[in-house]
Amino acid sequence: MAEVSKSSVTQATISEDEQGQRLDNFLLKICKGVPKSHIYRIVRSGEIRVNSKRAGVSYRLQHGDILRIPPIRIARREEEIVAGAEIKVALPIVYEDEALLVVDKPSGIAVHGGSGVSFGVIEALRRQRPQAHFLELAHRLDRETSGILLVGKKRSALTALHDMFREGGLAGRGRGVDKRYLVLVKGRWMDQVRNVKLPLLKYLLDSGERRVRVSEEGKTSHTVFRLVARWEHFSLLEAELKSGRTHQIRVHLAHLGFPIAGDEKYGDFTLNKSLPKAGLKRMFLHAWKMQLTHPISGIEMALEAAMPAALESFLKLLSTIETQDYGQKI
Repeated sequence: MAEVSKSSVTQATISEDEQGQRLDNFLLKICKGVPKSHIYRIVRSGEIRVNSKRAGVSYRLQHGDILRIPPIRIARREEEIVAGAEIKVALPIVYEDEALLVVDKPSGIAVHGGSGVSFGVIEALRRQRPQAHFLELAHRLDRETSGILLVGKKRSALTALHDMFREGGLAGRGRGVDKRYLVLVKGRWMDQVRNVKLPLLKYLLDSGERRVRVSEEGKTSHTVFRLVARWEHFSLLEAELKSGRTHQIRVHLAHLGFPIAGDEKYGDFTLNKSLPKAGLKRMFLHAWKMQLTHPISGIEMALEAAMPAALESFLKLLSTIETQDYGQKI
């Protein structure tokens, strides 16, 4: 990817991995810190040239295109450099080949910078792998959620993965992705299997923070919950996502009266205050299993990320203080 100069014209040749992107999205990516309005202005004024010609912001880049980019001063915030030092340890790798990288994301780390977080998993990977020409997120996990996270190493693989995630759960139809999570909730869940189809609507608090609620005006959402284990006051569930809405599992469960243990946005705040003393200092939501077709080879893949030690320890402690009346003994 081209390095944009602040003092001279930059010539950038579009690689195979970069083709297919809109011109504006490509420029925003390589000109981090430059206002979007400025990018649009220099494209519309003709200062940006593609193959020596003007191009619109929606132009799809082709392999071999040559871009002329005028000098641009790019703001590089010092806090981003400092935040980058926070992720010094190599992230756990579940699987890797020439097209795909699968990370076991720790809880507490955002998948990317933004929304008040200057540095995330994707920035850490790029910093740790300076030789990598292409690394892009195929999907997202909440900052508090741990587990399987897919990263494309080729544009063709990323595009295929995006298509798969739009397909939703496999369910015997097409090239979807089967995503399973382990989640501990407050309350005694009684159904062995329960399909939850509740539409979800995004909204903003007065503070500007993004939230989600169940609303008939929202987008269709489908989660399948399976009971794994149950105690006197808690239940361990497996959640299968049939759609991929923001905060879907968290909001579905909270709406049903089974808030996730440690969920600071939608959970039981009185319960959450007591959990750290018992050893649970994070939200109990872990992306533990994923089944999909490899985006390039077509081979069926079954990925797993073991339950983090902190979550496993809490379950063992729970079994010493409460009677377990369903599921394999923990």
